[in-house]
Amino acid sequence: MTIYKNDFINIQIEKSEIPWLKIFTNETYKEFSHCPKEIKEQILTALDLIEKEMIEYFNPEKINIASFGNYLPHVHFHIMARFKEDSYFPESMWGVKQREADLNLPSFDEFYKKISKILQKL
Repeated sequence: MTIYKNDFINIQIEKSEIPWLKIFTNETYKEFSHCPKEIKEQILTALDLIEKEMIEYFNPEKINIASFGNYLPHVHFHIMARFKEDSYFPESMWGVKQREADLNLPSFDEFYKKISKILQKL
């Protein structure tokens, strides 16, 4: 589900037990270094904003930011709030499951609405 879109990027929700957003370029670029300066600036501005808001709203153990693109060769970044009680911590969300999650987090929907409103002001 897309929660924000402008001329350069779009931000989507990754359904998960943890707060997880993805920033995509609207145009397909294989590598970040291929992106024009304006797109790089939009990505970094959104990434910084999302990370700060996740920290304030969810108080996670750590924020994970990833950009692989091995299966999907389209520039995109994953921003995930991680918790000691999530199913995979300290592994990546693509790693080996460590336990059944025991999370009691504030509303994801309210957080995504808040992020969407903040991004609209950029």
